[in-house]
Amino acid sequence: MRLVDITNSFPNLVQQQLAHTNAQLVQVYSLGQTTVIFTESPHHQEVVLRNERRNIQNAEIEYVLSQLTHRQPEDVELIRAPHVATATLRTKVAS
Repeated sequence: MRLVDITNSFPNLVQQQLAHTNAQLVQVYSLGQTTVIFTESPHHQEVVLRNERRNIQNAEIEYVLSQLTHRQPEDVELIRAPHVATATLRTKVAS
């Protein structure tokens, strides 16, 4: 598996996310036929995996999380739906 940065191919998505959310960073990757959207804000990181043809595999989730967040699936809040998986990692806020 290999993540390929394709953020430049999605300027509208990136612009909308930055303008209408508290996101500070938005990156889009390709993992074969799976699209990965990584968003980072002051309070959390979010990874969305989407594949129009099939459900997201556990191996894909593990690989993407280890590459982008250096975490494992058990360390994140994971929501799965047909063809989509969303992982949210809360970050600690300095007092």
